[in-house]
Amino acid sequence: MNRRFLPADIFNIGSALALLAGALAVQLLTVLPPRWIDALVAVLGVALIVGFRRTCWIGFVLLAAAWTMLRADFALSQRLPHTLEGEDIAVTGVIRGLPRAQDDGTRFELDVQTANHDGVPITLHGRVRLSWYKDAPPLQPCSHWRLLVRLKRPRGTIDPGGFDFERYALEQGIVATGYVREDAGNRATGADAICVDRLRARIGDAISTTLGPGPSADLLRALAFGDQHAMDEHEWAVARATGIPHLIAISGLHIALFAGFGVLLVRLLWKLAPRLTLRWPAPLIEAVASLVFAIAYATIAGLGLPTRRALVMIAALLIANLARRARAPAQGLALAVIALLTWDPLCVLSAGFWLSFVGVAWLMFCLGGATQRRRWGHELVTAQGVASIGLLPLGIWFFGQSSLIGPLANLIAVPWICFLVLPLTVIAALLVLVAPPIGAPLLHIAGWAMQVLWMLLEKIAAWPGALWYFPEPSLWAMTLAMCGAFWLLLPRGVPARALGILLFLPLLWPVRTPLADGEFEAFMLDVGQGLSFVVRTRDHALVYDAGARFPSGFDLGEATVVPALHALGIEHLDRMIISHGDNDHAGGAAAVLAAYPSIPVESGEPGRLTIPATQCLAGESWNWNGVTFRIAHPVLPLAARDNDRCCVLDVRSGNSELVLPGDITAAVEGEVAAALEPVAANLVLQVPHHGSKTSSSQNFLDALTPALALVSAGYRNHFGHPNPGVVERYREQDTELVNSAQSGFVDIRFGADALPRIIERGRIDRHPYWRE
Repeated sequence: MNRRFLPADIFNIGSALALLAGALAVQLLTVLPPRWIDALVAVLGVALIVGFRRTCWIGFVLLAAAWTMLRADFALSQRLPHTLEGEDIAVTGVIRGLPRAQDDGTRFELDVQTANHDGVPITLHGRVRLSWYKDAPPLQPCSHWRLLVRLKRPRGTIDPGGFDFERYALEQGIVATGYVREDAGNRATGADAICVDRLRARIGDAISTTLGPGPSADLLRALAFGDQHAMDEHEWAVARATGIPHLIAISGLHIALFAGFGVLLVRLLWKLAPRLTLRWPAPLIEAVASLVFAIAYATIAGLGLPTRRALVMIAALLIANLARRARAPAQGLALAVIALLTWDPLCVLSAGFWLSFVGVAWLMFCLGGATQRRRWGHELVTAQGVASIGLLPLGIWFFGQSSLIGPLANLIAVPWICFLVLPLTVIAALLVLVAPPIGAPLLHIAGWAMQVLWMLLEKIAAWPGALWYFPEPSLWAMTLAMCGAFWLLLPRGVPARALGILLFLPLLWPVRTPLADGEFEAFMLDVGQGLSFVVRTRDHALVYDAGARFPSGFDLGEATVVPALHALGIEHLDRMIISHGDNDHAGGAAAVLAAYPSIPVESGEPGRLTIPATQCLAGESWNWNGVTFRIAHPVLPLAARDNDRCCVLDVRSGNSELVLPGDITAAVEGEVAAALEPVAANLVLQVPHHGSKTSSSQNFLDALTPALALVSAGYRNHFGHPNPGVVERYREQDTELVNSAQSGFVDIRFGADALPRIIERGRIDRHPYWRE
């Protein structure tokens, strides 16, 4: 006989796993259903939970799925309407977080309160990410502004191993991105009287002023107060190589540490005045104190989304312990999962959510049942080993890399930062604001402690093989690796535990089918308004152009090209060709060369590059695995225009051909067409100059007759590329046109006797519900 569901039944591990499964299942959808289906699924879920004990877990799955779909649908509906993209919109709002002043402008986030277009009020609520490029005034947190802005919906590049900005925008509640227009009406209209972010800005300025420029100030601002933008790329590279980014991001570790300080303070009070325990129950006061300390620290750390998640988790654990609902640590963890999924089911989109909860679960599984007390050093070493093995599959899944020296670095960094640097920095930074003679010396001590640790970490990060990159894993490879981790972490005495290592091996295998002799594969990467191709044969690979690097420091070579090479399993590059010196083609070259040092580089304009390169000239050729590569342009004397000096690369195998002309114009297209003769029957062409009206002349298209043309252009770029007239010429030629702005990256496979095949278009073939 089925027993009906009792309210207490929700607070268990099975319910938490069922809710998690429901929220996770939604992330596999390509399109969200109508809201009436959400309601129907929710009603069915509640009916199963209330009415049937044996099937209540199915009800939890359905209820979580319904809530997640509804929450995601609401978040997506808040985004800027398509009709308002590129339009001037007057908004009022308040600046949230810490604005970032950089060489090319100031970047900040604004919570929109009102908006109007051409004087007509429009519905736009939520957070927008803005850049103020020219003559930006000093922007203060919590200040209110009236601004004229031009916006677009959240949109990112889609590449193998790349960062999914659209998923991040959904998770963070960002409804639009854009920039501030020049307008006489742009003005501040006030400020919030109480503003924690303004306090954080003062603390950050005080740390920088006291310690001066350098890694110590940057790291202390990030470690203690969540100001991660203070760190430069070198500092982040060291952190990644040593596996300590979890110490830099304000997370459960930081919040739990300060909650523990609250407990210690109360216990000290009990020792000083033991009679107080007769008036107030000790567990109650300790729980309240720990929660107050956790909230206080989370507030001055910025209350970012990971911080709020950690706070919800710790609050749930404290409340469960206080209410005696968690009779075991695993039940407390289950309650924390339930609380987070109830508060925001979209938290499952975050890598931090999975790393936090799975890491705690592994530690409970491996260390929670220990019956004998161990020395803290032994506990720390064991915990690092468990975390390194247990979280390796997730780290590769989310980031495509793993720090092999991370366990060693964390053995040193975790206690040093948690018990010395972090509390000392927080206390000192607050004292600097109210009692500088006391706070400044303490802050110098914290800076010295951080400097000592950082010097050691920099040396460790320089060790050969410190950071390993992995090919983009398949879901089955990640699942096998998680099973392998479970196998390895089984208790002592279980036979053949070491065989679990074998289940990690699929992580080393690229997903893509190997190439045979005479075959080659080309990837047009999605680098926005720029260009980058990766061409590889069975044993060789090259990069043609590397995208842009912007004055803000954002480098598409580093953010897109290098991660794509790692995700594709390319461990060695044989050559890099930079068509010419324009930033949108050459800006990322230095980052690629840093990741793959000592590769030969050639360019049509070597003198304009920031890296050593030789002059490419027509006539150069080589053969890799039965595939012929040759330079078809430039010729001496070099053309007067920069664009017409581009290296034009021709890749051919049998009846298949790929032509990469860079940014050449119609002035030299005739020369290039003549150099390419006779063209192959199945020709794929990179559309010259992103589809500019100065290129792709009719004579050029008639000479090449491409079957497929590839445009690399940015979404809603201000150049208007590709030009409508150029697009029409390709259509009249019966040429299929693929634009990276709509397709994301494009993967094409060529064979000597086979037609070139589009294997994958990133934005179209990898289409979760949050992506357009």
